Amino acid sequence: MDTANAMGSTGQPGSAPAPVRGGASVGTLGRHLARRLVEIGAKDVFSVPGDFNLTLLDHLIAEPELNLVGCCNELNAGYAADGYARSRGVGACVVTFTVGGLSVLNAIAGAYSENLPVICIVGGPNSNDYGTNRILHHTIGLPDFTQELRCFQAITCSQAVVNNLGDAHELIDTAISTALKESKPVYISISCNLPGIPHPTFARDPVPFFLAPKVSNQLGLEAAVEATADFLNKAVKPVLVGGPNIRVAKAQKAFIELADATGYPIAIMPSGKGLVPEHHPHFIGTYWGAVSSSFCGEIVESADAYVFVGPIFNDYSSVGYSLLIKKEKAIIVQPHRVTVGNGPSLGWVFMADFLSALAKKLRKNTTALENYRRIYVPPGIPVKRAQNEPLRVNVLFKHIQDMLSGDTAVIAETGDSWFNCQKLRLPENCG
Repeated sequence: MDTANAMGSTGQPGSAPAPVRGGASVGTLGRHLARRLVEIGAKDVFSVPGDFNLTLLDHLIAEPELNLVGCCNELNAGYAADGYARSRGVGACVVTFTVGGLSVLNAIAGAYSENLPVICIVGGPNSNDYGTNRILHHTIGLPDFTQELRCFQAITCSQAVVNNLGDAHELIDTAISTALKESKPVYISISCNLPGIPHPTFARDPVPFFLAPKVSNQLGLEAAVEATADFLNKAVKPVLVGGPNIRVAKAQKAFIELADATGYPIAIMPSGKGLVPEHHPHFIGTYWGAVSSSFCGEIVESADAYVFVGPIFNDYSSVGYSLLIKKEKAIIVQPHRVTVGNGPSLGWVFMADFLSALAKKLRKNTTALENYRRIYVPPGIPVKRAQNEPLRVNVLFKHIQDMLSGDTAVIAETGDSWFNCQKLRLPENCG
């Protein structure tokens, strides 16, 4: 795509990329942003070209470690970035001003609800058009360029409108670091005439991106571990239940470390399926109240202590708030907080730190796991479908189960697909 002479919003020619050295533009905003995306791991960027983002896209294409993926529409680009963030930890999409920005909103709102760091980059109006009272195309016909920004303010954790090179470096880096720290999407609008203009703040390759690691409050961590260990070591048949926020906290390994150390059975909440290895010998299925996997609900709800790690209790995951769970028996572990029954709630205690430290303090207790194995009955095999007989759901999902391998990604839509996919046994991930 040769867009070096793309027109700006008021008819001025767009800036051509700065001189190329070693295959990548240098000393420009476009080069800086491209390198930042590579450094944070968003090496595939999903885009829909438009006349406000063409020059920026040229600079992204010029970065040899960045792969620009063209999409059919903005919603596709946004959902692709969502999926990429689930798989790789962070995603990015590039769309054009307002007509593209408003089209990607639903995907960015979904990323916000799912705690996914998605960098949504929009090619914005020419910096010379701000404050002129001009009406631009791709707008609702008013000389107000903030409609798109106002929409994104409700569904992103940070917004940056870059229309001046003097503070562009700070605005871009602040937005990206906020997305990574809060695990939420951010919005970055970049004026269409700025990506290729050399500026002293971008005069050399960016200093490598770095986020200081989060460290738990040591006294809070020790207090949380002591209170939880005292609580669980008195229990007769405790269980572990994983939720979707395990991914947000990057605590999958610490969760398994705790399960291995304690011998507790492992259940997963429906929206956390896939975050816990189902080949683990302690795995007992999906805990979903009255519609749990066979025998899983009985074990969880009959426990005298349950550790919910990263749960989200909404109307869907709680089956209309009908879970037979008692607060006084529950340890609730969230990414930054631990709450012990009706007792202490301790903040700035990070999930992975807490689970690893707790694993060293708990006594092994396999009572609940033994109870599960005693009552468990393997699921039946669907009756073979007769010729010309209508296809049954259980037969369909038997075939889907047989298709799964460690390289398979399963995407289940809400409804019948989601309900039946909870019954699938996910094989060990090859990745």
